[in-house]
Amino acid sequence: MQTNESLEHAMAALAQDPYVGANPELHEFWQAAARHELLVKTCTQCSRAHWYPRMFCPFCASEDTEWRKASGLGKIYAFSEVVRAEPPYILAYVRLDEGPVLLTNMVDCDPAALHIDQAVKVRFRPAQEGRSFPVFTPN
Repeated sequence: MQTNESLEHAMAALAQDPYVGANPELHEFWQAAARHELLVKTCTQCSRAHWYPRMFCPFCASEDTEWRKASGLGKIYAFSEVVRAEPPYILAYVRLDEGPVLLTNMVDCDPAALHIDQAVKVRFRPAQEGRSFPVFTPN
C-alpha cells in the first residue's frame, strides 16, 4: 500500500526522470505506474490492446487509441534465468490477460519452480532514476 507521501515523491521523481521527459507519449503510463497501476494502449475501433504503446493500432491502423487499466494478471509465455549477471535475474515474456505480451522480469520467486503458462501478477519496483516499473511474480 502506498502512502500519499510516497506517491508525491514518486510523481516528483517522474518530473526529473530524463527517460520520462524524452518520451512524453508514455507519461500517462509512468504516472499510473507510480500509483502501482498497469496501463496498456487499447484501440477504440477494434478493441484490441497492444504493447509496445504506439500512437496507432498495429492491428487495424486506427489512430483512436487510449490508455486502459489492465488487470495486472497474466501467464508466463517464456522465461530465462540470466545467471552470468550480478545479481542473477529472470527475464520473462508475460502474456497479459488483456492479450499483449510484455518483456519483463520475474521477482520474488524460485527460478526452478517457474513454468510456461504459470499464472503471474504485476508488482512495481523503483528504477534508479525514481520511476516505478512493472515486474511480475507468481500468483
